[in-house]
Amino acid sequence: MFDFLTLHEPALRLAAFAGVLALMLLLEFAIPRRGRSSPRLRRWTTNLALAGAGTLLLRIAVPLLAVGVAVLAEQNGFGLFNWTATPEAVAFVLSFVALDLLVYVQHVVFHKAGLLWRLHRVHHADPDVDATTGIRFHPVEILLSMGIKMGAVALLGAPAAAVILFEVVLNATAMFNHSNIDIGGADKWIRPLIVTPDMHRVHHSIHRDEYNTNFGFNLSVWDRLFGTYRACPREGHEKMRLGLSEYPAPGPQRLGWSLINPFWSGANPDNTRGRENGT
Repeated sequence: MFDFLTLHEPALRLAAFAGVLALMLLLEFAIPRRGRSSPRLRRWTTNLALAGAGTLLLRIAVPLLAVGVAVLAEQNGFGLFNWTATPEAVAFVLSFVALDLLVYVQHVVFHKAGLLWRLHRVHHADPDVDATTGIRFHPVEILLSMGIKMGAVALLGAPAAAVILFEVVLNATAMFNHSNIDIGGADKWIRPLIVTPDMHRVHHSIHRDEYNTNFGFNLSVWDRLFGTYRACPREGHEKMRLGLSEYPAPGPQRLGWSLINPFWSGANPDNTRGRENGT
């Protein structure tokens, strides 16, 4: 399996991204959890454009990326698992779990640090939440996140195959748990292991005490372990309000607004007051 992941990385990434996104969007039409408050086309265009801009920035700024760092670490015997000659299967599993914990911690920090929140609030400003919200991040946040991940991969000496699988799974679960689909009673069976749409939707509540909970993107254990878990929103999933109150539509639906917003000294480009951080 390890060789398969490394040999077929580009095709695997593309197939997983396109397949999961298409499936989630189809299910959102078939079994929606909530009604929409904004037109799909405008939001989807902006969210996909942000994802494309982030990908382009990564390719220009750090073409090596996390997988390249993993390969270099292995070739040069660098990183914890290479120093300790950890068996490949063990290093694979531990790297996957450690990287998932890293994403949780990073997410919390991006909510707590004012400068980082300015970038991350672009994600939260989406007035609706669906599968495309899972790929809606400011390009600079994507660049910073990759830098953090590259550092972690180097220190761990994570196997390249583990990094590939982690990134593919994280991307897929982000689209799943942001999706506007009704999984019914399956939620209670899936939620103990994987973050579900109903669990993560709480994180996109307009209320501060709710959007500062449920930080996990993939494994759901971290929120329970570190006391940031909230089971449901106070207003219920059908009636809860999403987004950021200081950034009402249609601003967040526009690409230019989304790119400029973090650099307006905490103020809304549409001249409404913005919060300095997510706490």
